[in-house]
Amino acid sequence: MSNSTGCAACKYLRRRCAKDCALAPYFSTSHPERFAPARIIFGATDVSRMLQNLAVEQLNQRANAIASEAYRRVRDPVYAVQSNLAETQAQVALHSVQQQQHQQENQVQLENHQYNLDNTQQFGLDQGPSSFQSPPNFP
Repeated sequence: MSNSTGCAACKYLRRRCAKDCALAPYFSTSHPERFAPARIIFGATDVSRMLQNLAVEQLNQRANAIASEAYRRVRDPVYAVQSNLAETQAQVALHSVQQQQHQQENQVQLENHQYNLDNTQQFGLDQGPSSFQSPPNFP
């Protein structure tokens, strides 16, 4: 990828970006904010090493993981990824509770509907206006 600007890593290291630069497809100069946290946390050389000797299918996933973990570590140095996991677990628990509440509400509505149907059948109210008998005519 030998273009005039190179990748974010080569630009940071102030070197010419080689054609076979491992970082160029994943850390372009158009998004330096993606590489900056990875450089701060892991260092440019180690990021390059982490992407070496991987299958082509895994490179994009690994680069995304490196950038994501580094961003979280910069944002929250103490808990980093664990804070994100705790937040996700809390959201899952909240959605689970909401789903249970909806299921209970639906069950109550179904039971009420069945109760109303049983009452209308028991008292003969389900026959409609055609079964209504008019009162006898008085003179």
